[in-house]
Amino acid sequence: MTINQISIFIENRKNALSELTNVLATHNINIRAMSLADSSDFGIARLIVDNTEQVQAALERSHYIVKATPVIAVEIPDEAGSLNKILKLLADNGRNVEYMYGFTGRKSGSAYMIIRCTDIPETERVLEGAGIRMIGQNDLADL
Repeated sequence: MTINQISIFIENRKNALSELTNVLATHNINIRAMSLADSSDFGIARLIVDNTEQVQAALERSHYIVKATPVIAVEIPDEAGSLNKILKLLADNGRNVEYMYGFTGRKSGSAYMIIRCTDIPETERVLEGAGIRMIGQNDLADL
C-alpha cells in the first residue's frame, strides 16, 4: 500500500518557496507533510497531499516541473524507539531507505513516517509481515 508523493523542482532563489506555497494556498491545498532539499542551484520540495492529481495539475499550470512518486507511509506509536524498530527491521531484511520524513495527524498517539525505499513491494511485504500498519492515499483525509 503506497501513497503518492509530489516532487517539485524549484529554483534556489529568494521567494521561490513562498511562490510555491502561494500556488497551493490559492488552490486551497492542505499540505500533510513536506520535505525540502536544496543544492546551490535548485531545490526539491516533496509533498504529501490528499489529492495528488489536483495538486499536480495546479502546479503544472503554474509552470512547475512536477513528478508523482510512490512512497510508503507507516503509522508508528509516537514514543521513543518506535522509528528505530522499523529501521532495524528494514535493515535486517536488506531494505535500503533512500530518504524519509515524518508528520503527525490529528489522531493522538501516532506519528507517520514517509519512507522511500528500493523495491517497494518487498519492503511492503517485510512491514506487513511484522504487523506494521501502512496507510494508503485514501487514508490521508482521515488522519
